[in-house]
Amino acid sequence: MRKLPSLQSLRAFEAAARLQSFLLASEEMHLTPSAISHQVRGLEAYLQQQLFTRSNRRVELTDAGARLAATLSTAFDMVEEVCRDLVPKAVTESLSVHCTPSFASKWLGPRLPAFMREYPGLTIRMSSSAEAVDMLKHAELDVAIAYGSVRRQAGVVIEALGAERTAPLASPRLLDKGFQREDIATLTLIESNLNPVRWRDWFKHNNLKMPDKPQPSFDRAALVLAAAVDGLGVALESVRFAERELANGELVIVGEGMYKQIERETHFFCYRAADRSARKIQQFHDWLLRESQNLAGDN
Repeated sequence: MRKLPSLQSLRAFEAAARLQSFLLASEEMHLTPSAISHQVRGLEAYLQQQLFTRSNRRVELTDAGARLAATLSTAFDMVEEVCRDLVPKAVTESLSVHCTPSFASKWLGPRLPAFMREYPGLTIRMSSSAEAVDMLKHAELDVAIAYGSVRRQAGVVIEALGAERTAPLASPRLLDKGFQREDIATLTLIESNLNPVRWRDWFKHNNLKMPDKPQPSFDRAALVLAAAVDGLGVALESVRFAERELANGELVIVGEGMYKQIERETHFFCYRAADRSARKIQQFHDWLLRESQNLAGDN
C-alpha cells in the first residue's frame, strides 16, 4: 500500500505554491481560502515540515516546500498529459464539395458559418471550377453542385435546388426617376456567358426589341455583378447570386414589376447513388434544400 497524504491536500498545496497565493488557489479550486489553508496545514502536519512561511498576507515556500512543489508540478503535468491523451477525441468528418466559383463565393460561402454551427462535427472541403465534373470519375468528391444543363447518368443522383429568378440588375445610379419599360434598351447590356438565360431570351420573353449594339461580357457571375455595381451597365444574372448587393443597395432590379419574370432550375445537387445513405451527404443535402427554399420564399 502506498503511504501518501491525501490527494486533496497535495492539490491544494500545489495550487498555492504555483500561484503563490492561498486566495488564488481557492478561486482555482472553488474552495474558500480557509479551506486551502486547512489542507496545507494538514499536509505540513503529515510531513512534520513547514512548507510555507506566512507574513503580511504573503506566503513563500520553504526549502522543503520548494522541493515538494517541484516534484508535484512535474507529476501533475504528467498525469494531466496522459489523461488528455486518453480522453476520446471529438469525432469529425469531412465533406468534399465541388461547385462553380460564383456559387461558392456569392451564395454558399456566406452561408457556411451557419452550416458549421449546426453541424460542428462536419468539415467542408470545397473546390471549384466552371467545368462540370463526373462524379463517377472523381472518387475524392462527395457531392457536386452543377450549374446550367446537367447530363443525366446512371449511378448519379441529380436534384434541382429549386427555380431561381434571373433579372436585370443595375446600380441605382444608372436609372432615372422617370424610367420607362423601353428605356432598358438604351442602357449597356452586360452579358453573362455561363448563364443559360441570355439577353436575347429576356427581350423576347418581354416582347421587346433587343438593341443592336456591342455587349461587354464576362465568364463569371461574380465579375458580371461587380461590373454592374461599378456602373458599367445592366447585368442579367441570378438574383440568388446578387442577394448581398440587393440587400445593401448596391444593385436594384431594373424596372421591378414592369417586366415578366424568368425563373429556371439552374443549380443541381449531385452525388453517387451508392452514397445515398451516407449521413453527412444527407445532412448537407437537407440543409442546402432548406436554404434554397428560404431564398425562393424571399423572392
